[in-house]
Amino acid sequence: MRYDVIIVGAGPSGIFTALEIVRHTSDKKVLIVEKGRSIDKRHCPKEETKTCVSCKPYCHITTGFSGAGAFSDGKLSLSYEVGGDLPKLIGSNKVQEYIEYTDKIYLEFGADPKVEGIENNDAIKEIRRKAIEAGLKLVDCPIRHLGTEKAQEIYFKIQNYLLDSGVDIRFGSVVKDIIIEDGEVKGVQVADSNTKENENILYGDRVVLATGRKGADWLKDMCLKHEINHSAGTVDIGVRVEVRNEIMEKVNNVLYESKLIGYPHPFRNKVRTFCQNPGGFVSQENYDNNLAIVNGHSYKDKKSENTNLAILSSHNFSHPFNQPIQYGKKVAELVNMLGNGKILVQRYGDILDGKRTWQDELEQSNVKPTLPDAVAGDITSAIPYRPMMNILNFIRAMNTVVPGFASRETLLYGPEIKFYSNKINIDQNFETNIKGLYCLGDSSGWTRGLMMASVMGVLMGQRMCKG
Repeated sequence: MRYDVIIVGAGPSGIFTALEIVRHTSDKKVLIVEKGRSIDKRHCPKEETKTCVSCKPYCHITTGFSGAGAFSDGKLSLSYEVGGDLPKLIGSNKVQEYIEYTDKIYLEFGADPKVEGIENNDAIKEIRRKAIEAGLKLVDCPIRHLGTEKAQEIYFKIQNYLLDSGVDIRFGSVVKDIIIEDGEVKGVQVADSNTKENENILYGDRVVLATGRKGADWLKDMCLKHEINHSAGTVDIGVRVEVRNEIMEKVNNVLYESKLIGYPHPFRNKVRTFCQNPGGFVSQENYDNNLAIVNGHSYKDKKSENTNLAILSSHNFSHPFNQPIQYGKKVAELVNMLGNGKILVQRYGDILDGKRTWQDELEQSNVKPTLPDAVAGDITSAIPYRPMMNILNFIRAMNTVVPGFASRETLLYGPEIKFYSNKINIDQNFETNIKGLYCLGDSSGWTRGLMMASVMGVLMGQRMCKG
């Protein structure tokens, strides 16, 4: 079978590539190959079991139509300053223009018209003043909050629109290899994602790789096998912090999500907040080899008594070691080992006292964990000294901005690792050194998050329509 465009992965970048093609032309034959299920058939059993059952052959939270986006907190960052390095590739003004364009598409499919973080200027100024006092930078970024449950509804509408528009979507199919001849892409080799059998080759004039963070390992293998030009990327090692809503109330009301960046003493690595969830819930995602990673969700209608957010320490490796993804996995494996395969949680005060946290101590605290099967323990026995010191010093700085943030009862969950792909060398049309082979979204190493990945897909779709 032959297609004009084959898209590998049904995350935001792949979805919006297909969406722009069918919105602007009807003569392109488009295929999306997706390892997981359609969004209406994705379901996490933990809602009933209250504990992770390690679904096989993949986690339904991270895999399927719309990728991890369907089960994320569903926030769209509406500023070019947030979401990766795409502005460096095509320019800040162009990225901002397409953020606004892409945001309108989300609104067409039912996104909440309310934008957070654009009012209360005096209050924002006060938060910025405190951030400066603490040696941190506050990044202004309006947020459109979809909400976890609403995001699923929006992506379900987009899925049906694509299917009704004639896009072929092969669910339950894994791409085992890319077919390349004489430096030009010819198609992909696919198989059943459950059995790895029933292999066949699908031919395409152009192939778009949009596999997201989940496909980072696979894409690295493809780069090495087919000599796709790339370089080592960044790995973020961190924790998810959980406090009572009362602690974060002022920031939540003014900004909804506070994006703060610092370079704490003594190492001066970049440390930042990420994915803040007022009234949210700490969650678990499973990656390959039963790797349990912590994350956070925020619903529109269901609220908890707590706010959670990630604190991430960024690290780059080049010589003699240049495998940041493998490094991050080893850290996660150590944390999982101490938690017997579960997410670990520890009180900030216990870290300062040099002791582990016990379950009965959690039960006595003001901050009640929203991840019920997290295991009380000692995160510091697994997370390396450098990122751990970065995180602890950042928390101290945050206490100047948000008094009470460094409370002894503040909870730290681990591991929160962001497996950004190695950065693929692409031109301004997103084409690799292989003719007809393109790479998008978080899998490319150029974006981070829903909006920037979606923008990259929009741009790719428009360029596909022209040629």
